[in-house]
Amino acid sequence: MNEKLQLGKNVYKNYVYTLLQNIDLTRGIWMIYLASKGMSLTQLGLLETIFHITSFTMEVPTGAVADIFGRKTSRIVGRIMSLISVIILLLANSFLWFSISFIFTALSYNLESGAGDALIYDSLKEIGEEETYMKVSGRKELFFQVAGVISFFVGGYLATKSYNIAFLLTILIAVITIGQSFTFKEPNVGRVKSVHGEENIFINQLKTSLKIILSKPKIGFLIIFTQILMAFCTCIFYYLQNYLKGDGYSEAIIGVIYAVCSLASALVSTQVHAIEKKIKEKGILLLTPLFTVGCIWGIALSKYHYVFFVLLMITEGIIYVSISDYINKMIPSENRATILSFASMIFSFFMITLFPIVGLLGDKFSLSIAFKFLGSVGIVFIVINSYILLKREDNKRHKKTTEKVTKSEI
Repeated sequence: MNEKLQLGKNVYKNYVYTLLQNIDLTRGIWMIYLASKGMSLTQLGLLETIFHITSFTMEVPTGAVADIFGRKTSRIVGRIMSLISVIILLLANSFLWFSISFIFTALSYNLESGAGDALIYDSLKEIGEEETYMKVSGRKELFFQVAGVISFFVGGYLATKSYNIAFLLTILIAVITIGQSFTFKEPNVGRVKSVHGEENIFINQLKTSLKIILSKPKIGFLIIFTQILMAFCTCIFYYLQNYLKGDGYSEAIIGVIYAVCSLASALVSTQVHAIEKKIKEKGILLLTPLFTVGCIWGIALSKYHYVFFVLLMITEGIIYVSISDYINKMIPSENRATILSFASMIFSFFMITLFPIVGLLGDKFSLSIAFKFLGSVGIVFIVINSYILLKREDNKRHKKTTEKVTKSEI
């Protein structure tokens, strides 16, 4: 088969892969499941911290693995790690084994996080269609959210009958996903070759990637901007399960609420490229933090918290699709997976800090207080982010004015 055709098929195979990978029937119930096994909110916060400490330390090395040994290889190993984690979570009954499960889950995310996007972007780049990436990413987000709809509806319903059935079906789907991950074609663009010897290839890859980030401060800014907002959204996503349960909602109703979020996000994600054309990069960077933090306060203060949760998840989808495109356009293929893994490492850093604090506040006071704390941190971020962006715009205008004056003098 023609290599260009195979690379083009990667895009469509990735839609199927995204759907299968994210049909996780435990996704909307795992915190309730672990609480039913005796875990407190503080312990749940610690488990998530263990996940992110693992992710923080292993993100960049696994990104280098994808750049050096191939995105496809990294993806396959990641799916195997995910399967192991679900099996352990089903069979475990102690904090220690739950922790081990979370370590494997983190490694599965690490091996996929930079590799997956790099595989698709570089496939498009090799066939000269990288400008379509935002549209492709938006469609991928659609499949991700459809998987969420299935996961939350079915998982929520099964949780009212038996947690074990939800876990066993998730294991079966994971096995199928491993098989499907073997069907991708590895792009030639971006494969790193050893120059200084095999023993130095990892160190050289990390150094080169770090130099690229430091030489282009905008990459670093976009990474930090995105990951802070994603950390806010993720904290709300997980703790809201227990918040709703405490409010008297059943697992089935919680599943419906989360499914509606996924459906709404799916519909909007395919139109992110059109939204971005209207409000541009500046609009995305200024408005999405305001919407994110506004929704967090809506969840904390309003009895219609589920409405604000839906809006929050829509905003998260817009952030992911648009800024992922901005970052990918700025980095070379040879360092793509490694630099994208830097982004995930920053996300883990913020989660290590925020997630256990939210859990502790939830235990000591209430989750409503914890959400208000998160909203307060968000206001500080809005002020800092707005100052940086407006300062940057002011510097640009000043530079243009200076250049015009210089030219007129000449």
